[in-house]
Amino acid sequence: MTETPATVRPDRRAELAAGLARVRVRIADACAAAGRDRAEVTLIAVTKTYPAGDVVALAALGVADVGENRDQEAAAKAAEVAAAGVRPRWHFIGQLQRNKCRSVVRYADVVQSVDSVRLAGALDAAAAATPDRERPLDVLVQVSIDGDPARGGALPDSVDPDRGLGPVAEAVAGAGALRLGGLMAVAPLGWEPERAFARLAEVAEWFRRRHPAATMLSAGMSGDLETAIGYGATHVRVGSALLGMRPTLR
Repeated sequence: MTETPATVRPDRRAELAAGLARVRVRIADACAAAGRDRAEVTLIAVTKTYPAGDVVALAALGVADVGENRDQEAAAKAAEVAAAGVRPRWHFIGQLQRNKCRSVVRYADVVQSVDSVRLAGALDAAAAATPDRERPLDVLVQVSIDGDPARGGALPDSVDPDRGLGPVAEAVAGAGALRLGGLMAVAPLGWEPERAFARLAEVAEWFRRRHPAATMLSAGMSGDLETAIGYGATHVRVGSALLGMRPTLR
């Protein structure tokens, strides 16, 4: 076999298949426990620090959605995966700086981490200026579960004109090159998943009354996906449980 950057060894392919099978069972069991249809929950494979070959192998196993959180790594990886003839749905899930928007919109299908009106404006301008985009960029508003303004996330109980959840959602909904898809959240450090996702469910209910078409709820990772699904997550972001021990960041 000719080795290419996106080549995966047979043993690694088997590891990925086994990890995927385990995660799929967990998702199915969580949906059954919550009385939900399994089709309501989408698995996003979080491939940060993992090679493009893993993305190609996962796509061959039926994984259609891939998440990345650093633009420098994601842009190069998306190009390598595309060169291998594979086109997953790319989700940008990390903190996004406004000066990276023009790069991110070239490969991302979804940006899950918009948490300010200024960022929404920068992303809208970048998407509008990208000539080969055929449809609006899907955007999730990242919400702060604990309401701490020092961390990322729009603030659900605030009318702050830049960081309040209401103003951020309205900015995305009113942007010509963006489409409001829903909410994303990460359980705060020190919070039990039950407490975190119960609070998120309250925010999501409030949000959907104002934006009924924005039904995506991205929540839950390797350690807490069952709880997130129990509280209505439509997308779970899974890295280590799917791909194994994460390589060290450089």
